[in-house]
Amino acid sequence: MANRVTIDGREYDLEKLSDAAKSQLGNIQVTDQEIARLQQQLAIAQTARQAYARALQEELPA
Repeated sequence: MANRVTIDGREYDLEKLSDAAKSQLGNIQVTDQEIARLQQQLAIAQTARQAYARALQEELPA
């Protein structure tokens, strides 16, 4: 069975895609991975910011 990919609701046989299309598909996959990595980094930074804000509140005079 051939490898298939779905793009915008249409299914394509990977073996029938042009080299340029395969390259662009690879670029999208790499970009999606980078977006996921950056979203994880953002979640880490937001969690740290919340912790710093809590620590600041504890240091402020009442």
